[in-house]
Amino acid sequence: MKKILIPIDFSKNSINAINYALALFKHEFCKFYILNAYQEDINLSNAPITKEVINEVIRTAGKDSQLQLKNTLKQIKKLSQNSKHLFKILSANNILVDEADRVVEEKNIDLIVMGTLGKTNNKKLTFGSHTLQVLKYVRCPVLVIPQGYTYKKPNHILFATDYSMPYQQRELALLNEVASDYKSTIDILYISDSGSLSVRQEGYKSFIKENLKNTKIHFKITKDKNISNEINKYIEDYETDILVMINRRHSFLENILFKDNIDKISLSIKIPFLALQNMRRT
Repeated sequence: MKKILIPIDFSKNSINAINYALALFKHEFCKFYILNAYQEDINLSNAPITKEVINEVIRTAGKDSQLQLKNTLKQIKKLSQNSKHLFKILSANNILVDEADRVVEEKNIDLIVMGTLGKTNNKKLTFGSHTLQVLKYVRCPVLVIPQGYTYKKPNHILFATDYSMPYQQRELALLNEVASDYKSTIDILYISDSGSLSVRQEGYKSFIKENLKNTKIHFKITKDKNISNEINKYIEDYETDILVMINRRHSFLENILFKDNIDKISLSIKIPFLALQNMRRT
């Protein structure tokens, strides 16, 4: 059974991420962990700072979190009566990135699904701060759903890579299952100003081919120094439904996402985005 963690803050964006996940994995046996980490929502600015007051504020925040989670679960079960899906709600007095990391380790989570933006809904940003933190620090594949995105069958998947690092079989299996369920075509796009592959890169390419053998794969090469522009152009030209990239140290995804000025990220993602192989960064 696939284990999927969905962090929510009860915003429209986070609820939309739930709806997308339920639709995408409708063919799979899944257990969904719906998580609300509420520590950052606790407001002590107008309260006298005593131990009793702090404990009461925290207790109230916890009760509110539990109530909203239960109401959300009722809505989910009304909309989706899929017998293959099980649900568990989780409420935690913790910051999201730390709690998500803990749950991933404890429950052996296969995938995190979340919205690009949360309550702040800053349209100038490609990703909100919570999403960026999860992408950066939680060691688990993350599927990010853009604001307002309506579910669409993933007929065409773009996997942008530079073949510069080994892949994890478990995570390629996740991609293989999605593509197999929907008979999706996967375009594996190598972006480089050289165009040729080293012996090591050819080995990584063969590993991908072997682990995505149940899908339709097209290997493509493009020469462009501006990776973001090339990906955006490809998505528009080929009606892409999901973008897949590797997220590890020194990967070009890391270079795109984790700049000092995150509001200047040049990769404008308007479709669901799957980041594989998240590794801890110190």
